[in-house]
Parts: sequence; structure tokens; C-alpha cells
Amino acid sequence: MPKNRAALAGALPTGMLALAVALAGCASGAATTPADDRPVVLTTFTVLSDIAQNVAGDNLRVESLTKVGAEIHGYEPTPGDVRRAADADLVLDNGLGLEAWFAQFVESVDVPHVVVSEGVEPIDISGDAYAGLPNPHAWMSPLNAAIYVDNMVVAFGELDPENADDYAANGEAYKAELQEVYDDLVNEIDAVPPAERVLVTCEGAFSYLARDAGLEEAYIWPVNAEQQATPQRIAAVIERVEDDRLPAVFCESTVSDRPMQQVVEATGAAFGGTLYVDSLSEPDGPVPTYLDLLRYDAEVVAAGLRGESG
Repeated sequence: MPKNRAALAGALPTGMLALAVALAGCASGAATTPADDRPVVLTTFTVLSDIAQNVAGDNLRVESLTKVGAEIHGYEPTPGDVRRAADADLVLDNGLGLEAWFAQFVESVDVPHVVVSEGVEPIDISGDAYAGLPNPHAWMSPLNAAIYVDNMVVAFGELDPENADDYAANGEAYKAELQEVYDDLVNEIDAVPPAERVLVTCEGAFSYLARDAGLEEAYIWPVNAEQQATPQRIAAVIERVEDDRLPAVFCESTVSDRPMQQVVEATGAAFGGTLYVDSLSEPDGPVPTYLDLLRYDAEVVAAGLRGESG
């Protein structure tokens, strides 16, 4: 399907545009591969891509803009990313302020765009300069993920009406799996002593999961990246861990755990493990799918808070 790239030129710096054109020219001379005429759905990160693939089945070609392991908040788009957005038939992003870096590209290309968190009841960030803004990590709740699925079912049906019934059936089947994961999550945390149901992480990315599981949360920085790990914030987390005598603390896979290791050294709490939020792992890693991510995180958190880390 031809895409309108004229508006794109005005949105890019001259050097970046020139590079994008050059890359496109190189691609045109590459060896040909068998044509895949399926509509292309481009998501902003790997978690959304996996959810979308389960809804799409074989009818759509689903791709993630960012690769496994990418830190989504501070991602810097490339000219190739711009070209991929322009060539897509549908772009899905999380919304809630997660991908502000991608907004200029979505607005500059003639491609349908759907925010998959539409309809989610956001949890606001408390404290700091981000206070009052929505926490963007809504997919960390299996219940919210069912809303993402419903939004994808509608979007895919509009993109490809002939297969709308397939998308609806796939969506219902996947939501049944999400319910099972939710039930397992609650059961995992039920085994944690009530006084120790506090999830301490590097980033405040677990508000929705904590709500689902009946956990309190504490974190070094509320959102974004580890540059916000100030001595004051680390000291506040150390105080919380000591006051509540928490057995374990955690950090996310896409950021450095060095700030949290300072908490470990100061308190004697165990490092409970690495959690996954913004990215899946490679296929042979611990969380190759979104459902795996939720199960893995629940098991690691429950084991850590029960004093079973390491």
C-alpha cells in the first residue's frame, strides 16, 4: 500500500532526512525476497508486538519498532524507524505518555494510529515532578491487558474486515489466558506474609501489577531512567527497607541495577532478581512472551518476598 511521505520531510532535520532517503535508496537495490502482502502492524515495543501477534494470528505481519532489551522511555528513533512507520498500515502505541519521542512521526505520516491503552483507568504517579501524571506501565496488569486486546480487535477488524471474526476469536482466547495469569499472580502473592508485601524496585513501573496483587510499592525513581537515582531517593528507599525489614528488593532488565545494589549493601536485604517490564527477552531467555513476563515477574517477586531469593 503506497504511503504519503511528503509530510515527513517537514518533520525531520535535514541531515536525518537525507540519511533516511539514502537508506531507502540502498534498500531498493537489495536482493528481492518473496513478497508478503499481509498488512503491516507496527508497535512501539516488544511487549505490544507479542500481544498484537496473538490477536492477529497469521493474517497480519506484526513488527516491533524497538528491539529486545531497549529502554523505551529514552529511546532515540532512527531514520530507519521513520521509514518503517511510513510503510506500515497501522501503528500501535501504548500512550499514557510512554512514547513521547514517537509522537512527531505518528503525526507526520498518513498511517492509522491507535493508542491501545484507551479505556484503561490510569494510576497517577505520586510525588516528584511527575506527580499527577499517569503511570504509563498499564500493561503490567493482566486486567488492563484485556482492554489492550479489545482495542486491537477493533483496530484489526477495521484494517482487515475480511478477517474480523478471526481477530475477535483470537482476542477472546487470549483474554482467557490473561485471566489465568491474573489468578496465578494473586495466588503467588497470597503466599507472602502480609507485613512483607512491599515491592521495592528501581523504577515505579509496577503500580498496576501491585494493585492487582495487593502489594504496596516503593521505588528509587518514579518513571524514566536511572539518571534520576539521586542520593536522596536511594536514602529514602534504604529507610523504607530498614523500617519494614523487607527481605528483598528488585530492579528492571532495561536499566542498571547499581542504585539498587547500594540499597542491598546498606540494608542487608537480598537482591531478589531482575524483573521485566518494558521489553521481552530473546526467544531462548526467561520471558520470550508477554504471558511469560507476567508469570516470571510474579514468581520472582513472590520468592524474594518469602525470603527464597538466591
